[in-house]
Amino acid sequence: MAEATIETKVQVEDAGPCRKKLTIEIPADVVTEKLTDALDTLAVEAAMPGFRKGHAPKRLIEKRFGETVRHEAKNQLIATAFQQALDEHKLKIVGEPFSDSMDKVVVESGKPLVFEVSVEVMPEFELPKLDGLKVRKPIPEVSEAMVDGEIQKILINEGELQERETAEAGDYLTGHGVMKAGDQEIHNIEGAVVQVPTADKQGKGMILGVMVEDFAKQLGLPKPGETVTVRAKGPENHEIEDVRGKDLTITFRVDRVDRIIAASKEDVVSRYGLSNVDQLHDMVKSKLNERALVNQATVMRQQVARHLMTNTTFDLPERLTAVQSLRLLERRRMELMYRGVQPLQIEEHIAELRAASAEAAARELKLFFILSKVGDDLDVRVEESEINGRIARLAMERGERPEKMRQELIRSRQVGVIYQQIREHKTLDAILAKAEFEEMSAEDFNAAMKAEMSGAV
Repeated sequence: MAEATIETKVQVEDAGPCRKKLTIEIPADVVTEKLTDALDTLAVEAAMPGFRKGHAPKRLIEKRFGETVRHEAKNQLIATAFQQALDEHKLKIVGEPFSDSMDKVVVESGKPLVFEVSVEVMPEFELPKLDGLKVRKPIPEVSEAMVDGEIQKILINEGELQERETAEAGDYLTGHGVMKAGDQEIHNIEGAVVQVPTADKQGKGMILGVMVEDFAKQLGLPKPGETVTVRAKGPENHEIEDVRGKDLTITFRVDRVDRIIAASKEDVVSRYGLSNVDQLHDMVKSKLNERALVNQATVMRQQVARHLMTNTTFDLPERLTAVQSLRLLERRRMELMYRGVQPLQIEEHIAELRAASAEAAARELKLFFILSKVGDDLDVRVEESEINGRIARLAMERGERPEKMRQELIRSRQVGVIYQQIREHKTLDAILAKAEFEEMSAEDFNAAMKAEMSGAV
């Protein structure tokens, strides 16, 4: 049952890019009625020593429970009035409302309740031309080298851990990691895993979700039982606001060192229930052909997204909140999963995104707003069957059962990210349906895109 509306006076002012300041007044009679009703209800239900239930004097009820009643009434009145203001003024907010004065607001019988709150709202802007865009369409190609490389990844994934006494490049360290920003503890994780950077990483590495430029130097080659200390600067776009820009100290106690010994092709053939190595080759090639089609669609969508970004201008909200940062990271994580990127590479990419410039984060947020508006204009909808199909595809890429993947997504509250991903893909595909395509080889496509990006710089 919908909550009854209350009489209010609302003033909406511009307070910066995509920001509105709301001043809301709830009349004295509404406040008095709310407090009176709350106390009357409590008087009937309250049990006090020396009085039968519902027969305690109202002044005693007020004395004992008055502060609690006023606090709850304040919260209920503010929540109702705030939601009404959003609905009446058609404000689409992003992130959580914020106020510097809410704690000072007092609710008293016979007096109006006045409060101020600021919100960041969806930006308003005009969309560029969406019909007849010229889009390059690379022809999917799967080479034998790509098949061999994918088989090698499978052999590593299916390999066994060999415990070592001393770490070397590429080995995995399992232990207890603690991250602090000053004296504040951010993470305390038993069973955390880090990889000793390989030569191609040029010393960079990730620990507890943070990319560290000189990680190899700070980490060294520790043995089980040793503790290392890594210092880093908190990424400006980290989803935990207390980490942003802070000096971080990460201690890591090494419990064990492991190296992955790749499985043989024959072992993988047996585990997968295949007949022979040729069948493994054919299975991998088929999977790569499917992934190539996904990547083809991805690069065409990226061209549309670039057109939208280049030809749409508006101011972004000034505050990139923790919730928005997390949403952007999960959005990118899901996109990489969809494209079949390996889990470790995904986490490294997410760590890089956390460390990216504010400009890069702003681009992600801008595209989110644009696609949301285009999706609304085109009335793009997502069906339950599409969500199930996407989950099945993600499960296939990970080698998991779809039901297990679904439960993991529900538990981590990422089903909404799946919905958003599908909606954005369908939005971009709706534009592509009216585009003009130029087919070309993957080599020519890469050369054309490289030249285009060089020209943009």
